[in-house]
Formats: sequence, C-alpha cells, structure tokens
Amino acid sequence: MNHDICSIAVNQIGYPVRAAKIACFTKAGAFRVVDAATGEAVFCGRTGEAVPDPNSGVSVAHGDFTGLTMPGRYRIEMDGESSAEFEVSERPYDELHRGLLKAFYYFRCGMDLVPEFAGKWAHGACHLAPAIVYGDPGRRIDGCGGWHDAGDYGKYTVPAAKAVADLLLAWESYPEAFRRPVPIPETDGRMPDVLHECRYELDFLFKLQDEATGGVHHKLTTLRFPPLDMKAEDDLGDLYVMPISPTATADFAAVMALAARVYRPFDPACADRCLAAARRAWDWLERNPDAPGYRNPPDVLTGEYGDRRGDRDERYWAAAELYRTTGEDVFHEAFKRFKRDDFDKYALGWADMGGYGTIAYLLNGRDKADAALYDELLDGLRAEADRIAAIAAAEGYRVSLERHEYIWGSNMLVMNDAMLLLVAHQLLGDISWRAAALDQIHYLMGRNVLGVSFVTGFGSRAYRNPHYRPGVADGIDDPVPGFVSGGPNAGLQDDCMRGALQGKPPAQCYIDHQDSYAGNEVTIYWNSPAVFAVSAFAI
Repeated sequence: MNHDICSIAVNQIGYPVRAAKIACFTKAGAFRVVDAATGEAVFCGRTGEAVPDPNSGVSVAHGDFTGLTMPGRYRIEMDGESSAEFEVSERPYDELHRGLLKAFYYFRCGMDLVPEFAGKWAHGACHLAPAIVYGDPGRRIDGCGGWHDAGDYGKYTVPAAKAVADLLLAWESYPEAFRRPVPIPETDGRMPDVLHECRYELDFLFKLQDEATGGVHHKLTTLRFPPLDMKAEDDLGDLYVMPISPTATADFAAVMALAARVYRPFDPACADRCLAAARRAWDWLERNPDAPGYRNPPDVLTGEYGDRRGDRDERYWAAAELYRTTGEDVFHEAFKRFKRDDFDKYALGWADMGGYGTIAYLLNGRDKADAALYDELLDGLRAEADRIAAIAAAEGYRVSLERHEYIWGSNMLVMNDAMLLLVAHQLLGDISWRAAALDQIHYLMGRNVLGVSFVTGFGSRAYRNPHYRPGVADGIDDPVPGFVSGGPNAGLQDDCMRGALQGKPPAQCYIDHQDSYAGNEVTIYWNSPAVFAVSAFAI
C-alpha cells in the first residue's frame, strides 16, 4: 500500500520519561497531548515555525512536549487531526528490543520453528540436504543451520559477519538490555539469549571454513532465487557452496575473534574453537594477500555481495579483533599496516567494514594501543559523530540521511549512524550524540514523513507487507513481527516502486508491498544495528 503524508508524526512506541519528546507536524500551530483513553488534555503547546524540508517534500514544524513526564498512553491533536498513539514510560522499548532480537529466530534455517516459540508462524525444517561445492560437483558439505539472509533463503558469510558483530557488540556494550529472556529454545537462564542466537549462526559459519586451507566460502545458496510464494521447507533445489573469497575469510576471522572474547566466560570450549578458526582464516589471508574478490559465476543469480572497493577494510577489522582478543603484536602490526590504506575507517556496512576495526581498536583502550594512532582514530570518531549529528539536526525529521543516502537499505544507514553515535558516546561522553541516536530510533518507529513504523508488528501504523518469502507463502495476514524494512529508496530499483513512486521526494520513495524488494525487503543486517541502537535505551 502507498502511505500518505502524515500530518503529525511520532515514535509510535513512545518516549522515555526523561528524554526529549518532539513530534513533527506539517504545519505550525497549537497542539495538545491527550490521554489516549479519556481524551483529556495533559499538555498544551505550540510548534515552532514550519520550515521546508526538501528530502521529505513538506514543511516541518517541531512540537516539543518534553515537559510531559507522567507515564501513560497518549496521542497528539491539532486542528481535528490526531497522531498515532504512543507511550511515555521509564522503559518504553523493552518489547521492541526483544522483538528485534526475536526476528533472528524467525530467520533460522534447518530446524523446526515450533508453535511454542514461533506462534502461528511455525513451520518445518528447511534446506537440510548437503550442499554441492561449486566447481567440484562430486564434493558435498553439511550446510544446515544458520540464518536466512533476507527475504530469500540464501546464507551469505559477509553480511552474516556484520549481523553477528552488531549483536555481540550490543551485548558487550549494554549487557543489562539482555537480562530478560526472549525466549528461544536454548534459553537456559545462564547465557543470555542474544549469545544463544548468535551461536546458532556461528555454528553454521564454521561449516563454511574450508578444512584444507582455512579459507571461507562466500555463500551457500541455490543457483537462482526461488519463487516469492515458495515456503522454506518446499525449496528443494540443489544447494551450492560458492568459492572462497578474501572478504568472507577476513570477516569470518574478525567475527570469530570477537566471538572468542565474548563467549569465554560462558563456554571456554566454544571460545577456543572460535579463536582457532579465526587464526586459520588469518593464515589464509596472509598466504593470499592479493586474492581476487568474489564475483558470481554466470549461472549463479542469487545475491553476490561483492566488494569492488577491495578487502583492505575487512583485513583491517580482522587484525583489530585478533589483536583485541589475543594481545599479540603480530596482529597489532598488521592493523597499523592496513590503517595506511585508503578506505572509510568509520563505515559499518557489509561492504565497508572499516568502522568495526576502528571500534575494536578504540574499545581495547589507549593503554594497549599506539598512542598517536589511537588519538588519531578517536579524533576521527569525534568528527564523524559530529558530522552525523549535524546532519540530523538540520533535517526536518531529525534523520541522519543526506539526499543521496536514500538508497536500497536506507534504514540500515540510519541504524548504523545511531550505532556509531552511541559508540562515540561510550568513548567520549557527549550526551548530544546519545540524543541524536535516539532521534534515529524515533524516525524508524514512525516519526517520518509517511508516519509509518518500519518494524513489523510494532506501532499502530507499522508496515505489513515485507518482501519475505515465508511471509508471502504462509497465508497468514499478520506479518512476522520484529522485521526492519529496507525503507525509502530514491533509486526505485523494482517495478513496484517505479510504477507508484515516480517523481516523489527521496523520503517518500517507499511502498508497503511484498513485491518491492528494493524498498521493503528484510535482512539480518538491517535488524542487527537496530538491536544495538535500541539496546542503549533498554537498560
């Protein structure tokens, strides 16, 4: 469905009692906040001036109701129009946080999703057959398990590494946010569910490491995407493990080194296995310094996840994580060597992993670092956080996207920015960055020009029709909850968007339709930075 312009946009989940509370209006004037049950006014105010906002295509006025600190459920009214309902409370995001994490359980491959945990979205085990090693048809490997990557049924090493890293870093940064169970089948009251969930993916990634060389296969998929209405358990096409790639191997080394550190207190044997796998992958990288990047063979039409900018950023991340976990000089020297290469040291996308290397080095502490390099990277982080916060402050809906950033997966960029702002806040303490990060959550949850919550099942005006094969095939009206949509995409790279959104300003280039794979697909790596961001406000 198309979404109309929203006259009063709010975070449809709510606002923390002691945080700033801003609603976005398409005109200036007096407004009131009313009790959702009684209609009684509890706060009256007047917006600021309505200012043209080119990216959204409307003028935007801000209504500040920070003075409302009484917990309750409310809506905002102006001139006969009303916002979505929302909550003001001490902990408004607890259920959202668990829902965003629970989504990874629904992404699971190779096991029965049972009614006890999956509810009405339960389904049988899928993709159980051994996978053919592409180019070596007589060879098979066990590729069962892990997470489906997105709206299709492929499993890809590079984006999986980003997703697992985001979740493990969320646990390291905000462990209190994970104190309550999701729950999932592995819930045991001893290890937090986020680590159980990541373990499910890590156990699959181990299978993609070549036993002979230590290199890591790029992906496991069928040769082509199955039909959109095909259930996971009915997708019986031959599975193929694609060739080893340097980006997959470096990302694997990094995330396994990170996992070795995180799992050490809970499962030393698992930590040992992770670190041994990371070292074997690193050895492959050292033996193959100029290995070519991955490209799909001509008969493979599933997601490529190639990296035309090279693998130096992934190697940088791997060196940083291995140094942080082991303290060994060889990895420190490698990190300093890769730091000299020209790539973005603060990006957090699946193709641009430099930010993860920088974060690992900075969180390791100045006392274990080259002081001059540490200070340089910290100054760069400060500048990047200031840049992101300034963009958000200048935008009508306080989102960090510039005009050219309304791309395929724009909501990932928003959540990545929130994540970087929060890491900067951890290291440098500027509370304005934390506030700017919360503004990005407000955008995701409905404070945007369309007034849509970009998380299924959360918010009274949440999107309902993701490009997600199990959801299309299951015949259930309600979508699986907790999935982040790709979001507005001015590139209009699918027929659905091209037919409905020509001429729209960037922030309005979104349609809630199952056929919109370029704007309404779901992925593990759009959910993962959202988990990190919301974790900061669920403690």
